[in-house]
Amino acid sequence: MDTVIRTENITHTYSPGTPFEHVALRGIDFEARCGEYVGIIGRTGSGKSTFIQHLNGLLKPLSGRVLLDGNDIHASKEATRAARFRVGLVFQFPEYQLFEETVYADIAFGPKNMKLTPEETEERVFEAARFVGLRPEELKKSPFELSGGTKRRAAIAGVIAMRPEVLILDEPTAGLDPRGRDELLDNIDSYHRERGATVIVVTHSMEEAARRAGRIAVFEDGKIVMSGTPTEIFRNGPELERMGLGMPKAALIAERVRGLGVPLGRDIYTLEAVRDALISLRKGGGGDAT
Repeated sequence: MDTVIRTENITHTYSPGTPFEHVALRGIDFEARCGEYVGIIGRTGSGKSTFIQHLNGLLKPLSGRVLLDGNDIHASKEATRAARFRVGLVFQFPEYQLFEETVYADIAFGPKNMKLTPEETEERVFEAARFVGLRPEELKKSPFELSGGTKRRAAIAGVIAMRPEVLILDEPTAGLDPRGRDELLDNIDSYHRERGATVIVVTHSMEEAARRAGRIAVFEDGKIVMSGTPTEIFRNGPELERMGLGMPKAALIAERVRGLGVPLGRDIYTLEAVRDALISLRKGGGGDAT
C-alpha cells in the first residue's frame, strides 16, 4: 500500500523560551498507508494528542515536516487548507463543538465550506448520517435535544461528511457505555471499510487497540517507542506495564486459563481469540491452541 501521510522528524515545544516551556514531541517519524487502521496508545501526557493535531495542520512543528501524498502541508496556506479537508480530525468529546440549529445543518457545515452544491451537500449529510447510525428524523432536531452518545455520532458525522481520506479520532469512545462504545467503533469500521479511508485512533483501551487496529504506535515522553502489529506490541507485556499501559483483559484471561492447565497459545489478545482457541481445543480434544 502507498503511504498517504508521513511525518519526518517533527518536534514541538509549548511556550518556548518561557518558564513554562515543555517539549511535547521529540523527533517523530511516522507513516500511515492508504486504507490502514492505526491505533495510537500511550499514557496521558505522552504526546499523542499533540501529535495528531500536526497531521492536519492545526499545529505546526518546530522542526521537521508533515507530508500528505509526499507534499508538505505547510508549503503554503492553500496546501494547509486543502490538507484540513483531506485529513479529518475528531477531538475528544466533539459533541461540545456542536452549534447549529439542527443536526442536519451541523453535519452540512464542512461540505458547505468546501463550496459543494446543495445537492452534493445533502448527499454527503445523509451518507455521513448512515455511517454513524443517525436516523433521518434525528437530522431535523436540535443537537441539544439528543442524548450524549447521539450527539457524539452527529459531531463525528460532521467530519465524515467531508469524506476525509484520513480520519483521525482522539479517544472517540471516552465516557460511553459499553454498548455505545462498540456501536461507535463499528460505525468507524464501516467508514474505514466502505470508503477505503486511512483511520488513526488514539485510545487508552488496550482492548480496542488489540481488536481493531492493524498496527499500533506506542508513545512515551514525546517519542514513538514501539510500532508494529498488535501481536508484536503485546508480546512486550513487561515493557508496556512499565509504561503504565498494561495488557488487554483477554490476554490476562488467557493467562489465567493457562494457569489452570489449559494449553492455550501465547499470542491471544482479544476475547474472540480466547473463544476461538477454546473451541479449537474442544473440537481437537487437546493440543496447543493458538
